[in-house]
Amino acid sequence: MDMSYGSLDAYVKFLAEAPNDGTPTLLETAHELSLHFDVHGVQSLMSRRDPNKLVLGYTRTMMSFLLLQPAPARISMIGLGGGSLAKYCYHHLPNTKVVAIEIDPAVIALRDTFHIPRDDDRFEVICADGAEYVKGQDARPDVILVDGFLAHGMAAQLGTADFYAACYARLADDGVLVANFLESDRDIPFYLEELHSVFGESFSVSTSEDSCNYTLFAWKGSWKLPALDTLLTRARALEMEHALNLRLAARRLKQSKRLASDLEFWQERASWQRGGGRRIDQS
Repeated sequence: MDMSYGSLDAYVKFLAEAPNDGTPTLLETAHELSLHFDVHGVQSLMSRRDPNKLVLGYTRTMMSFLLLQPAPARISMIGLGGGSLAKYCYHHLPNTKVVAIEIDPAVIALRDTFHIPRDDDRFEVICADGAEYVKGQDARPDVILVDGFLAHGMAAQLGTADFYAACYARLADDGVLVANFLESDRDIPFYLEELHSVFGESFSVSTSEDSCNYTLFAWKGSWKLPALDTLLTRARALEMEHALNLRLAARRLKQSKRLASDLEFWQERASWQRGGGRRIDQS
């Protein structure tokens, strides 16, 4: 939170005037710019000093896909928001084509405010429903990043077996799917059941850096997650080019593999109750 002089007045004004109907709204302070759909949560956060920096911890955790796909030729992103991941990938992966799919034209209209690049031969923003887009005849991405949220939480269509099956079919043969989940989302067990029906055991769920989010990593094919020593070697090499704590991410990725199939853990963590959310049949 930006506590600089004058910023508290901006917060007070934001709390008093921000709509609570899902309309994209900006909070501007001396050092930061943030995107909100209501007064309760932050959708995106940008440093004015370094607009391409990944400020929110979950975005840095999502970039851990580099441990599994260090040189993607193409990345598809579902959900643009303030463009944190899009900008980072565009500027730090110069050999990668980045396509961002955003359903809300009002969010896309803010791209200049958030210093999101203009479309060119390496970057494109498409206004579409991401769940439908992945069913099309698009080129096959090496990585699909899913961070599609509405005011009430993750868009429901982004957590179904149909969506995961479309992602699986669209991914390149060794492709990786990455998704951001809120810790408070009581449907996480449902998402994992749906995902398991498509990807089998080829997924891991990691706690996100400096936040109350979880990050899903799922990979196409039957290959197993590399050994920790292998991941750490990759992390050290990648950290020479990326200001990311990829060694910590590697350890979390291996540790979190055990959590992926632990339904009891997710039921307790999400305050799961009979009759609340989408209950998984345990019979």
